[in-house]
Amino acid sequence: MKTNYILKSLFFALTLIFTGCSGDSSDDSGGGSSATSITVTRQSSSDVYVGDAIFFNVITDTGTVVSNSASLSVNGTSISGINYTSQTSGVLNVVATYNGLTSETLQVTVLELPTKFVRNVLIEDYTGTWCGWCPRVSYGIEQVDLATDQSVTVAIHRASTNPSSGYFDPYTYNASALENLVGLTGYPTAMLNRTITWTYPEPSNVNQIVNLASAGADVGLALTPTLSDNTISVDVKIKFGTLSVNTPKLVVYILEDGLFYNQTNYTSYYGGGGVLSNFKHDNVLRASLTDLLGSSVPSSEVFAENEYTQTITVDVPSNVTNTSNMRVVAFVVNGGNNAVYNARSASFGDTQTLEEL
Repeated sequence: MKTNYILKSLFFALTLIFTGCSGDSSDDSGGGSSATSITVTRQSSSDVYVGDAIFFNVITDTGTVVSNSASLSVNGTSISGINYTSQTSGVLNVVATYNGLTSETLQVTVLELPTKFVRNVLIEDYTGTWCGWCPRVSYGIEQVDLATDQSVTVAIHRASTNPSSGYFDPYTYNASALENLVGLTGYPTAMLNRTITWTYPEPSNVNQIVNLASAGADVGLALTPTLSDNTISVDVKIKFGTLSVNTPKLVVYILEDGLFYNQTNYTSYYGGGGVLSNFKHDNVLRASLTDLLGSSVPSSEVFAENEYTQTITVDVPSNVTNTSNMRVVAFVVNGGNNAVYNARSASFGDTQTLEEL
């Protein structure tokens, strides 16, 4: 009786072992021996760029995934594992073999990395000579200039053009459309790339601009402004590094530096005091040569690696007091969310090239 019990137990155990070893159709443990063909595919359908890891699947005609058991070759050379990284652009020919079966060739196109550009952060400073707290932002901008050369500042003076008003500012510019865009609620307000508020207190948050500037940009600009008598001509070159750019719009400003006027000061910056006599105002917006919110770039010109050039010719703005202190600022915005892709500043006589990384 004892012997029969042992034999029955052994039979039962062997049954469990053989039952447990029969894999299902999704197993990659050697199943699929009944397959008559195999297919190699990519695990992702997104574009592949130089340096990207490409992962492959190998599947039999019975639906069994045999990726880990199959052998792969790229352009005739065997590879180890189920992924491959190409260091050059071009077409890869990928073939899988498994249990004597060979797949059809899978072709994978590897693209050159999109061109990236130095990113310059746009600072639009909504300010006023009457605004007692505005010197805080002016001081912050000076600290930014010491920390990085990848910022472009525009001082947008606001309030009244009436000299008898307590809010008179001789440099007032009509920027109501911009104030509505950013939802401005008071002065000073400094916007970064039009969609990000520079965090208060601005002089203590210089790294906010430095960090924004650290990432490469998908759009590059190069400016060539010239002045002949009373005529301004600005050549703006834009290069698109990637197709992810959405309905780009161009904005071009004329600025003036070195304007001296009393500045109300409620802060401790610049030595404090109620009024800063003959305070130097730089980066003052004098004119927009495009719509303030941007003029559309022709859609036919917006494609990867394309360079688009636009020339703008205008008379010197009548409010400019010294043409030798004029500068040009240009930037490209996203027509969908108004965020700035990139910005650039140039003096008259400059012949800039694209700042490719």
